[in-house]
Formats: sequence, structure tokens, C-alpha cells
Amino acid sequence: MDVKNAFLQGNLEEEVYMTPPPGYEVITTNQSMVCKLKKAIYGLKQSLRAWYAKLSFFLLKLNFIKSTSDSSMFVKHTHTCTIIILIYVDDIIITGTNNEKIEEVKQKLKEEFDIKDLGQLSYFLGIEIAKSHKGLFLSQRKYVLDLLKETGKLGVKPVDSPMETKVKLNLEDGNPLDNIGNYQRLVGKLIYLTVTRPDITYAVSVVSQFMHAPRTSHLDAINRILRYLKGTPSQGIWMKDNSSNDIVGFSDADWAGSCDRKSTSGFCTFVGGNLVTWKSKKQTVTARSSAEAEYRAMASTASELTWIKQALTDMGIKVKEPIKMYCDNQAARHIASNPVFHERTKHIEVDCHFIREKVQSGEIETPFIRSNEQLADIFTKALDKSHHHRLLTKMSSINLFEPTLRGSVEKQGPQTGSSQETRSSQASK
Repeated sequence: MDVKNAFLQGNLEEEVYMTPPPGYEVITTNQSMVCKLKKAIYGLKQSLRAWYAKLSFFLLKLNFIKSTSDSSMFVKHTHTCTIIILIYVDDIIITGTNNEKIEEVKQKLKEEFDIKDLGQLSYFLGIEIAKSHKGLFLSQRKYVLDLLKETGKLGVKPVDSPMETKVKLNLEDGNPLDNIGNYQRLVGKLIYLTVTRPDITYAVSVVSQFMHAPRTSHLDAINRILRYLKGTPSQGIWMKDNSSNDIVGFSDADWAGSCDRKSTSGFCTFVGGNLVTWKSKKQTVTARSSAEAEYRAMASTASELTWIKQALTDMGIKVKEPIKMYCDNQAARHIASNPVFHERTKHIEVDCHFIREKVQSGEIETPFIRSNEQLADIFTKALDKSHHHRLLTKMSSINLFEPTLRGSVEKQGPQTGSSQETRSSQASK
């Protein structure tokens, strides 16, 4: 649903939309006077805040409740249904358990705002949604093809992995780039692509560390990512109904893997067996041991799991406890379950130890998992082809248009997925 214009309509006594610029004062006894704008509201710094205030105020009047975990999500619970609204500026997604109630909400929005109903969700912010009776498939195929066309990589030879396993980028290899802005724009576009592409998350996090002073070696790493995308433009996330709301997390860290000897944290989380969030990030401090690096990664994962639990609670979904967070480091697991501070932990910041409270309360448990089964391994280091694809398969990250048999071009992904993808691409045009 596309909502545009007319957010200046309404009762000014109930809401404050715009404030005068600093230093501008008008002495008047008429409190109902308003400013007449000589330019469009779009483009002003206050426009986004004013629009959100207007829309959120209207939704609250319709008995929606703002989520405590995400300010862009509004939820309405009744004895017959649940309706959820997601907002991104003037783009809105409405979903729920009762189609008639959803239509009622749409009608009330039409009475208040100038809106355009785009029907069933098929394309949202560059993300294509293909639906079938088996589930949902999220991808950014058109976004990838547009990026390859823009960079002139449509005709390059594809590669099997986004990053070479033995390459370690640093600040000194290669020559400085003349056009830093072009490098930064490419990295920015790749970062947005990681919304549906966990397979390139680690590689993109590495090249993003050199945006302040990129060199030719860093640009070569980006070119390899683009060559990988050339071979997998339709890679995405497959989600299906597993009749479960269980939350599971995988936490991992690569100790001192960066050129500055800092460690990389990586995690991925699942709800009902479907991959929902993932992250790869270099730690801000230098870990003194692999156990410390893993422990810091566990703290980040515990924070994410707590946020997901709260978001599900806001949507009226009960979460089974304890939440499982798998880790392949025994020492880190023991530190998380040990309430006593000792020599190995006294130098770690206090905020990292909140995971102990979660473990002690029974909200989170940390079962052990073997390193070769650790799914978060793909977010901490560059992997070889076989290991890379094996982990992606376990996370339900698939290439919808990849042939299932060698030499076959007809057997493509889940049933009806191809036609839904075509409609999504047409809608984006």
C-alpha cells in the first residue's frame, strides 16, 4: 500500500506537525495560526517525523498498539483476529488473520489519507515475494540484475563463492583508488542486498571495513562478489509453515581473524525453522582468547534472541522457553553459566555478562554443537565451495531458478514459484 500526500489534514489541537525554525518568533494572540509553506513538505528535515506522528496517531485512534520492540510495527488484537501493520515511510504492509477486518482497516485509511492499494504483497522495497501453497520465497533478483547491469558485470564469468578462502584484506595491499565515492556506493548497495542474501553477508562486512580508504585489492574483492552474484541472481530465503514458533540461535566467532587481530562475531536466528535474522560484524575490542571472542558473540546473539521474543510477544505469539542458542566453544558456555567472576572474565565489560542472567533465569540455554555443524560459521570466515553451499542449504537459502538436474532448465524450484517471480518482476517495473 502506497500512502502519499495529505498528512497536513487533521486537528491541529491534537497533533503538532511542524515547528518554526530556531530563532523565529512571532508574537500573536491567535493560537490557531499556522505557517504557510512555500515549498513542498517532501525534502524538509521534519517531514518524516511529522508524517510518522500523523500516521501513528491515527492508528492509535483505531485501537492499534505500537510495538515495544519495533516502532514501525502496530498490532491490534481482538477476540476474533489479529491485524499487524508494518510501516516504512509511506509504504505500508497490512496482514492479519481476518481478511474482512483487513479491508475495514484499509477503508478507514482511505477515508483519512490519499492511498493506493497495491493488492497482494509481491514487491516491497526491492524485495520480491513469490507465494505458493508450500510457503514464501523472498529474493532481490531484479535488484541483483540491475546492479550487475549498472556495473557492467552481466557478461562476466561466475564464481562459486563470494570470497576466496585464503585472502586476507588489509589497509596496505594494492594502490589507493581515485574514485572513493564509487566504491562506497557499491558497498552501500551490497549491504542492502544482504537483506535476503546471508551467503554474501560476511564478504560484504569485510569490504565495508575499508570504505574510508579503499584500495585496488578491496575493489577486486567487490568484483568477486559481483561475479558470485552473476551465477546466483535468484538466491533467496525460503520460508514455510512448520507449525512451530520455537526460537533457535547459532552463535560463532573467528578469533583474531581480521588484519588488526580483532575477532569477527556471527550469528543467525530461526523462528519455527525459518531463517529470520543474521549478522556478521567485527568486534570493537581485541579479544585475549578464543573463549572471550565466542563469549562476546554469544552476548550479541542473546540480545537478538531477546528482541525476537519481544517482537513475537507483541504479535500475540507465545514463545516456548528456554530458547536454544547453539555454541561450539565449551569454555564460552561455561563462562555464560558460571555466576562467579574470576581472572578470565574480570576484564570483560559488564554489559556482556547479561547473558548470564538469561541463562540463570532459564530464558536461554546454551547447548553444545560441533564446529562442522555450526551454521553461523558462514558469517565469520570465507568458506570453500562445498561447505558454503552445505550451510546455505541448511538455512533454506536456495536458488529458485537453479536446475535440479544437470543439463535441465525446466525443473525450477518450488511449484508455482517461477510464475510468481515473473509477476513480481513485472510489478516492479
